[in-house]
Amino acid sequence: MTPEQYVQEKAVQSGSSFYYAFLFLPPPRRAAITAFYAFCREVDDVVDEIHDPGVAATKLAWWRKEVASAFAGRPQHPVMKALLPHAAAYEIRLEHLNAVIDGCQMDLEQTRYLDYPGLQRYCHLVAGVVGEVASGIFGRTDAQTIAYAHKLGQAMQLTNIIRDVGDDARRGRIYLPVSELQQFDVKAHEILKREKPWGYSERFTALMQFQAARAHGLYDEALALLPEADRRAQKPGLMMANIYRALLREIEAENFQVLQQRISLTPLRKLWIAMKTNWRGR
Repeated sequence: MTPEQYVQEKAVQSGSSFYYAFLFLPPPRRAAITAFYAFCREVDDVVDEIHDPGVAATKLAWWRKEVASAFAGRPQHPVMKALLPHAAAYEIRLEHLNAVIDGCQMDLEQTRYLDYPGLQRYCHLVAGVVGEVASGIFGRTDAQTIAYAHKLGQAMQLTNIIRDVGDDARRGRIYLPVSELQQFDVKAHEILKREKPWGYSERFTALMQFQAARAHGLYDEALALLPEADRRAQKPGLMMANIYRALLREIEAENFQVLQQRISLTPLRKLWIAMKTNWRGR
């Protein structure tokens, strides 16, 4: 299996909404974003799939060395072999990849966030930086597009957090800020139990409505930042935004029943949203 086949298979197997946006890119940009996405998945899987924190930390340390070696011209892993040829053309830097690893390192070191600024730091690393790299691959001419990409990445990460409250609770994690749990009088043990009568309550619903409103605000802020000159090139990002926002609205329609199930969109619906965005350009 070639490195290019490896990253393609990684992207397809993930079932991610991102994959549907990649389909509309010309081959060189599609190859670059597929390789970069595969890198993000590899690093994220270290935290999600390796249950021993010590082993996971060792694996993340290995990835740091691999990234350094790759940028020194000695890639070993197929993901880095697929990604490195695109690094110069799309301004993918070593510090970008290290930032993604830093975000995953945070998952190993903490399972709670005291307040929203602390959560923002995490979102910046695992999503904002990813958005910046993606926007460079899609094509940008205006520096303001970077601010748009960071804001959009944050909105999408908050959508992930809302969707995955139950999945994260199974791993002993709560990404919803402690200060906001207190604000809505929701106890951590209620979320960790993930069952009635503890989990679902008017208090929990109000907390989640607050999170969803924040995410919607970030989507609006991001779209307002996107320069008109880069709107056409950034259509793949707009596709992802529309898919994720449709997911958020689906979660709202289901009254935030996220503790015992993972609400998702069908592949056909994701593809339709991507196609519609491609036609409309927004």
